[in-house]
Amino acid sequence: MRVVSVVSTKGGVGKTTVTANLGGLLADAGLRVLLLDLDSQPTLSSYYALSHKADAGAYDFIALNLAMTAQIISRTVIAGLDLIASNDDQGRLSTLLLHAPDGRLRLRNLLGNFRTYYDVLLIDTQGARSVLLEMAILASDFVLSPIAPEMLAARELQRGTLKLLSELEPFRHRGIPPLPLRLLLNQVNAIRVDTRMIIHSLRETFAGTTNISVLDTVVPDRVAYLNAASLGLPVHRIEPRQSRERRSPSALETMQALAIELFPEWREAISSVSRCVEIR
Repeated sequence: MRVVSVVSTKGGVGKTTVTANLGGLLADAGLRVLLLDLDSQPTLSSYYALSHKADAGAYDFIALNLAMTAQIISRTVIAGLDLIASNDDQGRLSTLLLHAPDGRLRLRNLLGNFRTYYDVLLIDTQGARSVLLEMAILASDFVLSPIAPEMLAARELQRGTLKLLSELEPFRHRGIPPLPLRLLLNQVNAIRVDTRMIIHSLRETFAGTTNISVLDTVVPDRVAYLNAASLGLPVHRIEPRQSRERRSPSALETMQALAIELFPEWREAISSVSRCVEIR
């Protein structure tokens, strides 16, 4: 099972949108996908309608070590896409984990129960530094960080997400190597000159960096993503074809490119989603 945390210490960069749509695309590719909502503002938990709602959720899973799948896993209406919903609206988990001996490693220790059931676990996290965020990162194979191409977001990346990852490096002494960071340019308006300059600067900054890379895939600022969220559907089902008015790729092409870049081992399955969408 591949485990990916979608992370940014800055709010409003589109973490939940990326998590929901990436999960939907991978599920339509035939992969078994589990979403874990660790945000106390549970937007991901309500993105998709549920065909089955579990009695418990993320709080019970982590605070009580409740790993019985029938009790904590909800089924979405998207075949192959399951969810552990957020139910920690008072933010109790962070306080609990801060004082627990295994706090930052608890999720990592709990995931063994899921590895035979799922191909991918996508974790949606809070938009602020917390022990809960650190726990999610330390449980992951790599970190995906959406970043808006604007100067304030670029500055926050340096003093927020990058600083956090560097401070977690001592966990290599516990057998957890420094995690790869994948930066995803998100909500991009390619017309703006300053946007192109910031994108170029980011790519130059991290060129040749071992553990940090700026993905080739760029997610445009598109109304299709808002429409998909309103309808509770993956965006690739809303916009499977390129618009005649735009030269940029369709949402389907964008999400496929992102999924293949992150999970090249499943390229063939991901590429076949276009045929599934046409059938729908």
